[in-house]
Amino acid sequence: MSLRRTWAVMRKEGLHILRDPRSLLMALAVPLVMLLLFGYGLTLDVDRIPTLIYDGDHSPASRELVAQFQGSRFFRILGWVDEYRTIEKRIDRDRCLLGVVIPRDYSRKLASGQEAEVQLLLDGSDSNTASIALGYAQALLQVYSMELRTRALDRKGGAKLKAPVEARLRVWYNSELKSRNYIVPGLIAVIINIIAALLTSLTIAREWEMGTMEQLLSTPLRPAELVLGKLAAFFGLGLADMLIAILVGVFLFGVPLRGNPLFLVLTGCIFLCGALCWGILVSAFARSQLLAYQLGMLTSFLPALLLSGFVWSIENMPGVIQAITYIFPARYIVTILKGVFLKGVGMHVLWVEVAFLLVFVTVVFVAATRRVGRRVA
Repeated sequence: MSLRRTWAVMRKEGLHILRDPRSLLMALAVPLVMLLLFGYGLTLDVDRIPTLIYDGDHSPASRELVAQFQGSRFFRILGWVDEYRTIEKRIDRDRCLLGVVIPRDYSRKLASGQEAEVQLLLDGSDSNTASIALGYAQALLQVYSMELRTRALDRKGGAKLKAPVEARLRVWYNSELKSRNYIVPGLIAVIINIIAALLTSLTIAREWEMGTMEQLLSTPLRPAELVLGKLAAFFGLGLADMLIAILVGVFLFGVPLRGNPLFLVLTGCIFLCGALCWGILVSAFARSQLLAYQLGMLTSFLPALLLSGFVWSIENMPGVIQAITYIFPARYIVTILKGVFLKGVGMHVLWVEVAFLLVFVTVVFVAATRRVGRRVA
């Protein structure tokens, strides 16, 4: 292998990148735009749930119950209604998620020591949000019910009522339970995968379309030198995208970086090399830039988004899908990024994921070299 020939290919690709400032600007701007859109737009937090109150009792007891919902940050009271149909219409028009119905005999049953019922009407079209909202409402009602029982015992001069089991919670790694801290590290991996694959997925196909591949065929350039030269030219651009994404995640979104930044960048570079080689492999299969772009999107964006654990937990997927996720390197880099950002762990914990990434880079580089070699032959 000749470093001189590899450098010549890298220099040629670098000049091509610099001579197209619009594409260069897009390559640098797209990761930032995607990170801002997903970081601010995609959230798993469920709070300020739009809530309507149907108070059929109009008593001090019912108003105290309503005050519990008003004082919680998880509920946003839109107003009071006088009939069921109003709640139904608001839910149909997506203007309300939860309806709280207090019956007319609510205060009477409380005063007589009977069980007072409160009805919760939920929009189940979004099952995940509805289940979370239901959990919040049930927890609020349970706490309030325990408070009412304690008051009743105090009035009777009895002993203080205590719950048989008391949970002492301690949340590690994301104490405020912000979904942004969970999403942004995984989003960085998705962006690196998409951008890197798209940067190089057009490179070989462009050579065929522009007719310059024939000129390369007439030179003593070897396939490995061609792949390394093109990879090195785009590596700097991909590294800049990765650093931009990390800096935006830390300083703009406030995601804690508890681990070693050097380890984070190093593993990110390994994954970046694999993604770039994958793009070259895809490009070697297609002589059309359009086909190469479509294959690059299909094989990078969808697996990175759906099968990496970026948003949806892999443990909750069917067994067959869980087995398929081991094929895609996005799974391993997402695990590494979340481990370094949130848990502060390093090589001693994540060595298996790093090993899989190294295997992926090696396999894809060899496959890309052989495919380009067949094209050259």
